Amino acid sequence: MPKKTYIPADEARPASQIGATLEALASTIAARRDAGEESYTHRLLTGPVDGVLKKVMEEAGETALAAKDVEAWATSSLAAALALESDRDGADEEGPLTVELPPEYAAAVDHLRYEAADVVYHLLVVLERYGVSLDEFAAELNMRMTEGERPRGGVRLYDEHVRRGK
Repeated sequence: MPKKTYIPADEARPASQIGATLEALASTIAARRDAGEESYTHRLLTGPVDGVLKKVMEEAGETALAAKDVEAWATSSLAAALALESDRDGADEEGPLTVELPPEYAAAVDHLRYEAADVVYHLLVVLERYGVSLDEFAAELNMRMTEGERPRGGVRLYDEHVRRGK
């Protein structure tokens, strides 16, 4: 398999918590390729491709719905606060409007994070299934940024491996 990525010689690889976590997860996923049928990840890696692709789509949909729940709690709380503010206009109370978000908002944010992690996990399984390394994936993301936006030391794709659409 050809080498597809590089880091410019004058740049060092950046340290990152998310990077370390994704690398550990990707390594775990790769190791599960050799696990037995009792491993969910093994079944996703070696079973019919529709199984893992269905999970990516399902989890992406659940993430979108979770984000809508967060938005609904935030906007309904803001609407309630604005209604209270309009009621307060004739009263003696002064000061900035503060919005107290209900505990359900925090629960909705936690659920969003959970569903987003499911998407990332299943996406990493797809990438492993087809031999796309984390460096290649990171390089693809880095290539979508301008030189000023890209992290110093961020891995890049060699020009012959840059594909934009089909």
